[in-house]
Amino acid sequence: MGHGILLSGADNIDFMVHGIMKYSFFGHEVWITTTHVCVLIVMLILMGFAVAANRCMAKATEVPGNFQNVIELMVEKLDGIVDGAMGNAAPRFYNYIGTIFVFIIFSNISGLLGLRPPTADYGVTLALGLISFTVIHFNQFKYQSAKEIWVNMCSPLPPWLPIWLPINLISEIAVPISLSLRLFANVLSGTVMMALIYGLLGWIATIWPAALHAYFDLFSGAIQTYVFCMLTMTYISDARNGN
Repeated sequence: MGHGILLSGADNIDFMVHGIMKYSFFGHEVWITTTHVCVLIVMLILMGFAVAANRCMAKATEVPGNFQNVIELMVEKLDGIVDGAMGNAAPRFYNYIGTIFVFIIFSNISGLLGLRPPTADYGVTLALGLISFTVIHFNQFKYQSAKEIWVNMCSPLPPWLPIWLPINLISEIAVPISLSLRLFANVLSGTVMMALIYGLLGWIATIWPAALHAYFDLFSGAIQTYVFCMLTMTYISDARNGN
């Protein structure tokens, strides 16, 4: 959905990840791709925003200015989402959920800045899914005994009859895959659709697809961010409570 796509012709539609440069790493050829560059740009923008927000809040006033209002509203809304999903355990996860929420939503809407959304690359969404998977099972091992875990893995049958154990193991392994594929597929589909529109219509499509950008980048991107974070919080809560 970047500027390169806007200039593509119908015979040169392009929405793929491309290598920019390569180097040798312990005898292996490693590529720096468009995804790496886009992730770096997103991270630099978010780090710049974080530094500005930190300095603003360090000089916070009782009558907040516009930027302070934006920061406080963001934090309040994000904390409210976590409170609603996790209850008393929410304060422990404000930072994690807030971080992945901001990163994912900004990655999803980065197409508006002329970037290829990093979340349209499965390597990015799989990493996010694996991080959440690690947090989920860290909490499971922390708040459940080995006996409780075994009973849950054998459910709905008694623990001495572990017929359902393989199926439950598969369902656990599927968590990071389902989280990452859902996010990846929805963002990639929007990227492909906009690439096809720009590629097939050329300069004619420079104005009216704004409504489609509002859907694919903003609306759909926000929904997918919310779904990813809500599922992560649900899995963590279940792991802590032994469900």
